[in-house]
Amino acid sequence: MILNKCNGLPLAILTIGGFLAEQPTKTVGDWMKLDRCISLEMEMNPKFEGVKTVLMKSYDGLPYYLKSCILYLSIFLEDCTVSRRRFVSRWVAEGYSEDTSMAKRYFMELLERSMILPTQISLCSIQGTDSCQVHDPIRDIIIEKSMEENLVFRLEEGCNSNNQGTFRHLAISSNWDGDEGQFEATMKLSCIRSLTVFGKWRPFYISDKMRFLRVLDLEGTKDLADHHLEHIGNHLHLRYLSLRGCEGIYYLPDSVGNLRQLETLDIKYTRITRLPRTIAKLSKLCQLKAGNEFYIGEERPSLACCVPFASCCAMVIQAYAVKVPVGIGELKSLNTLRCVHLEWENAIIQEIEGLTKLRKLGVFGIDRGNGPEFCSAISGLDRLESLSVRSEVWDLCDILNGMSSPPENLRSLKLLGWMDELPQWIKMLQNLVKIKLESTEVSINDEELRILGNLPNLSILSFKEKSFQSALPITFHSGLFRSLVTLELVYMDVEVGSLEFEASSMPKLELLNLRLVDCKIGFSGLEFLPSIKEVRLLVVVTPTLIALKENMTQEEAEEEARHREDRVKADMRKQLANNENCPIMNELGPQ
Repeated sequence: MILNKCNGLPLAILTIGGFLAEQPTKTVGDWMKLDRCISLEMEMNPKFEGVKTVLMKSYDGLPYYLKSCILYLSIFLEDCTVSRRRFVSRWVAEGYSEDTSMAKRYFMELLERSMILPTQISLCSIQGTDSCQVHDPIRDIIIEKSMEENLVFRLEEGCNSNNQGTFRHLAISSNWDGDEGQFEATMKLSCIRSLTVFGKWRPFYISDKMRFLRVLDLEGTKDLADHHLEHIGNHLHLRYLSLRGCEGIYYLPDSVGNLRQLETLDIKYTRITRLPRTIAKLSKLCQLKAGNEFYIGEERPSLACCVPFASCCAMVIQAYAVKVPVGIGELKSLNTLRCVHLEWENAIIQEIEGLTKLRKLGVFGIDRGNGPEFCSAISGLDRLESLSVRSEVWDLCDILNGMSSPPENLRSLKLLGWMDELPQWIKMLQNLVKIKLESTEVSINDEELRILGNLPNLSILSFKEKSFQSALPITFHSGLFRSLVTLELVYMDVEVGSLEFEASSMPKLELLNLRLVDCKIGFSGLEFLPSIKEVRLLVVVTPTLIALKENMTQEEAEEEARHREDRVKADMRKQLANNENCPIMNELGPQ
């Protein structure tokens, strides 16, 4: 009866189903009462109000702590995909949850209740869901509720800009083009607790009248420049500051040291290469996220053009990881610190050693000079769960082998840098859930695979570009990788090689992500994977390379490239067709 009232809308079905599943009793009588309640509302407007009533019932059934969290989502734009990271840190800053662990549980609970929907299931994330989106009908409800409670005001085209409301949260849309006078007439700026800007920055958006501002989220804002932040230190109550993706920001002012309540500082994907000394005054800082994900030597031309090659390389290194000042060790509340440039010296490493609450650490610049000190420091970080190490040294493994006792709680390990073999202590990481290798060129053999395959909790394995020596075949033997759920393999410019899955190998593997770029490699045994649900396949064959190597015309090379791509896809489909689990194959486009 209830299902019929959902009018076949998947959203309504999912939402009311999530609501019913959370009820303490599930008797027929309880469901009949719910059905009668919906029926009364539907008499008013059968086409829309029925579904709206279903969704409103789900909202009304939320515990109070989730109602605050879901209403907070009305800050974000229609059809906007928002990362879990962003929600979690902001909820903590607003006091909706005590810590990030609790906020993550709230996020997952909203997902389970179908109040928000996942938009990106990460291939290589322990949490699984990286981002979410709010369906339009639910969004309409939470916007209406947040307006009723004077919670969120959205400054956008066509809004009432003269209400002088006492809203706590202000979101400025990219389509609003009012002036400073209209801005100040919109609401009482002294009441604002959070400011979120979408689109282009304008200097009057942040005012000294916002005396109690706790969250300043400028992620992805355009035209934001260094001088716009000179007085950021006046906002003494800030707990969350995000400049992520603001490419016009090259440094933080010294006044940032006045933000003694700051808990999260996100400057990732900016041009900041060095933090001011005053950063050491932020005693409550829990998360410091910095650096870029650029590959070494592949910085954007706008940053590195017109400079000598040596200078270019130096700038690229700095763009990936920031240099932190002496005194960073005073930030005893830090649980996330990445990515930090170690500057070929031991002073910063010694300070990191004292950050005993660290759970996530990313570093760049390990070498033979600071390697022993680094290994000693890491061994003492008992709470460390995630470690990312990038280096340009010739044998990173030789340096890392100096770590006699790695953190026993380590769950995620990322290694980027040449190594002939895996560090010996990897076999000791019994709690490891995820490992990612990139540009390591490890000689993957049966012994190395057995080390990884015998890790009891390893569920995510990622071999990125040049992570192993290309010409060697890889065989996943029976009885190994018993907990593996996701396998990602990226082959680039491989001439010879093969990948084989033996019968009974990887009994829990559900997702296989393959990215094959200009390579010749064979696959076998896909029909033996008993739990496989999906294969994501990207095949790219570059005609220009074929033309050069095989003396073909461009037209002939393009035709040959299509044939080679089609052969790989056809072979993959054939093997999957013989798999009793009936997995699907999704063909990915170039990214």
